[in-house]
Amino acid sequence: MTPFDYIVVGGGSGGAVMATRLSEIPEARVLLLEAGPEDKAFWITPPMGYPMLFTNPKVNWMFETEPEPELNDRRMYQPRGKVLGGSSAINGMLYIRGHPEDYDGWRQMGNTGWGWDDVLPYFKKAEDNTRGGDDLHGTGGPLRVSDQAGGNEVADAIVAAACEAGLPRNRDFNGATQEGAGHFQTTTKDRRRHSTARAYLNPVRGRANLTVITGAQTTRVLTEGRRAIGVEYKRREGLETAMLSERGEVVLSAGSFGSPQILLQSGIGPAGHLSDRGVPVVHDLAGVGENLRDHFYCSLMFRCKKPVTINELANSPLRKVIAGAQYVLARRGPLASSGIFAGVFARSTPDKHRPDIQINTNMWSVAGRTKAGMTAHPFPGFTMSPVHLDPRSTGTIRLNSTDPTAPPEIRMNFFRDAVDRATMVRAVKLVRHIAAQPALSGYVEGEIAPGTEHTTDDEIEDWLRGAAIANLHPVGTCQMGPDPARGAVVDPRLRVHGIAGLRVVDGAVMPRLPHGNTNAPIIMIAEKAADMMKADREERVNV
Repeated sequence: MTPFDYIVVGGGSGGAVMATRLSEIPEARVLLLEAGPEDKAFWITPPMGYPMLFTNPKVNWMFETEPEPELNDRRMYQPRGKVLGGSSAINGMLYIRGHPEDYDGWRQMGNTGWGWDDVLPYFKKAEDNTRGGDDLHGTGGPLRVSDQAGGNEVADAIVAAACEAGLPRNRDFNGATQEGAGHFQTTTKDRRRHSTARAYLNPVRGRANLTVITGAQTTRVLTEGRRAIGVEYKRREGLETAMLSERGEVVLSAGSFGSPQILLQSGIGPAGHLSDRGVPVVHDLAGVGENLRDHFYCSLMFRCKKPVTINELANSPLRKVIAGAQYVLARRGPLASSGIFAGVFARSTPDKHRPDIQINTNMWSVAGRTKAGMTAHPFPGFTMSPVHLDPRSTGTIRLNSTDPTAPPEIRMNFFRDAVDRATMVRAVKLVRHIAAQPALSGYVEGEIAPGTEHTTDDEIEDWLRGAAIANLHPVGTCQMGPDPARGAVVDPRLRVHGIAGLRVVDGAVMPRLPHGNTNAPIIMIAEKAADMMKADREERVNV
């Protein structure tokens, strides 16, 4: 191939945005490499299709952690998107930005240009909100943000119950305040999933300067001295290489598991670990694979008095046929929404100055959850899932094998910190308090899980050790910061410290978790990164 000015590794939430925006430079040749296939699987389209993608190896990496010592040595299942659109093609589609103080905190850590006032324009640039634009929201951007179709009376009752429990009603979790109870918006357009592949990449696939190769798993970044010069990737036919032009750049957007793994395979990372794995050390960069963070959550499930949940659909072949016909013919019915209609942001203790708990509500309850899939209870049920937004425990990504296509070693180290444990116990109590309010009396028949046998703090904590799981928002493994001696992997312009022509643009660069879902922040990061790279290119040209 002719050398490329930009090689983007990973066509997911960050990579699809990067390839799209960089290919806006007419004279720049852009290559996008995606390990998975095109986003043509049927279940990617309907919003309720994501449970069907949860364990589909054709579009999902289906990672697992190492046994978690504080969680009864359980392995945490880690589904990640392996398809154009990445995890934005298989996720629950909630559009949550986090709290403004999250980004001010990034700036206070030395990341100039990443405070709330700096990043808000990029959230707005990406957004096309059906409610219209204002000081906090955008219209006309590539990513459609919509209110959900239909609705559900149980979700409405949960919002009312949370307000009875003392929380304010909140129409917009991405508005002036985050705290309260209300209904989620989702990344959907015309009642279809609007992944980054569909929002950004698909409309520009005809650009002559953009090349997209699927089924191409990047194995390492090629370097010459301390500069990236290309990448090696594996296709069905074997290993291939793509090279950079003289001042070109490689952009790793392979996610918080994939980007550090590729750096390690390329000899960029902690020298001791690389030597132990037989990888020649190109650059000793201690922070690669460190600082792995994720939200932690559990599911309180309730038997419902009324047949108004998704369980009835899951257990009836006839209803499935009807729902499928409704969606295919008219984009209506239960498949037209995600089933996660409403939620709550709350403080676990009164002294907290902002929410540290997010409660997601699912209009189903699960009798079993394995790597093979989920099974609904044979009766109406719903779930309220509290999420700890500010966990202290951190984990690592390491090489698990000399095979560059093997999954990485993932250690989350959940529940090691006493604050994390105490916060989750309080979160369970908060959900129970909401469930006991009058607004839900016509719906709650009884608590399925944890159940009445778990009432004391110690009993709740024991239940959490056996039942709580990762919230699938991994970040931080190539954290942004000015000083590599303090764990930073990339600088505030997302350039890898010590290696020219190499950047990371995805959730791995977040130094701390946002207080909320991570997909919208990753898209924001990519929008900002693309502008920085364009500015850097312009500066080189002018020099």
